[in-house]
Amino acid sequence: MISTAQPGDSPIVQAGDIALTDAPGETELVHPPTRGRVLIVAFHFPPQAGSSGGLRALKFCRYLPDFGWMPTVLTVKASAYERTDPRQLSDVPPDVEILRAFSLDTRRHLSFRGAYPKILALPDRWSSWLLAAVPMGMRAIKERNIDVILSTYPTATAVMVGYLLHRLTGKPWIVDFRDSMTEEGYPPDPQTFRVYRWIERQAIRHASALLFTAPGAIRMYRRRYEILNAEKCVLLPNGYDEADFESIVFVREPNRRLRLLHSGLVYPWERDPLPLFRALSKLKAEGKISNETLSIELRASGNETEFQKHLDELDIDDIVHFLPALPYRLSLQDAAEADALLLLQGACCDHQIPAKVYEYLRMGKPILALTSEAGDTAGLLTEAGGASVIDLADESAIHHKLPEFLSQVRAGRHGIPVPAKSRIYSRRSQAEKLSQYLDKIVGLPG
Repeated sequence: MISTAQPGDSPIVQAGDIALTDAPGETELVHPPTRGRVLIVAFHFPPQAGSSGGLRALKFCRYLPDFGWMPTVLTVKASAYERTDPRQLSDVPPDVEILRAFSLDTRRHLSFRGAYPKILALPDRWSSWLLAAVPMGMRAIKERNIDVILSTYPTATAVMVGYLLHRLTGKPWIVDFRDSMTEEGYPPDPQTFRVYRWIERQAIRHASALLFTAPGAIRMYRRRYEILNAEKCVLLPNGYDEADFESIVFVREPNRRLRLLHSGLVYPWERDPLPLFRALSKLKAEGKISNETLSIELRASGNETEFQKHLDELDIDDIVHFLPALPYRLSLQDAAEADALLLLQGACCDHQIPAKVYEYLRMGKPILALTSEAGDTAGLLTEAGGASVIDLADESAIHHKLPEFLSQVRAGRHGIPVPAKSRIYSRRSQAEKLSQYLDKIVGLPG
């Protein structure tokens, strides 16, 4: 996702373990009659900052009430997060109740000189959340007449909380895997891998539905688990929220150097930029690009110190620039001012689609997608239009094809995503689809 926080003062006030909105003077939200209530167990939720994961749960809360489903969120207290930004709390709908259970971060709160017993971080560093979240969730299910439990990965403890609540209350359970919990070699620690795989098996056996964001992930899980049938697997991609784009101004300064922007983390493995860096170095040496004609900007990339060494060695530190993170809507505006948008994804992630792709599509700008042509991301971009796809690992292909991409963008000849293709990925549309599965699970008429 493009960034992690939004500007604006927070109207949230704490009431014991419950955070309620207090925004006097606001027009009361009008929703259709409530058809059901869902408890969303989500570790990533405002005011957490530094991860795009919280946007999915936040937007479910924003739009599910439009389709008759009222969410209650079970999450952690803000002290469990490494980074927080309270500004995004203003986006939580005023009629959505937030339950915040106590949790420690093992690495930050229970370590001594950086070391801690491994048992305290299984399945992850927030395992202590279970102790408070389960009784709090049981109380919420009883007092608020919850119909369905929905737990969201990528925090394994959230899936575990949902599983225990399901077993203790008998309420239907949905697991929002998004991407895969486990793969060959992931998690790399064998003990953690075994615990993750156990949790995964419980989800396969006991959940009423499993949500995935890419078709490749569904195929992988169905190959892994013979008992998993197609009806139980739901493709529910990430998306973009049209409301976040209402104040965005699409501008471009004429006669400036071309600006190619990547927003979000760049990993040394799954999104290894070195083939791109080496291709850029060759193109610069050949006189085909320069700092006067091209600026490649990596915003909120992480790993800057490691990558900077390569930029210096390859003599492209005047072309590739690292930029700090921005609040969410400011990052959208930043992307709106770029000439083209850059995507990095290795072939090892062919069964995943980065969440930022959907915002890229909504931007309506040319996309340079350095990703495997065989992957789900390339498939989506080919369908939506507006992207040049080159294998991230193929330095030679990048070196050969990048100048033409830049030339087409500069001349206004490169295609852009088809608006009708991107509109189907609006967050509201995704919430509507989720509401239909919730209706089905509890037996409500369509």
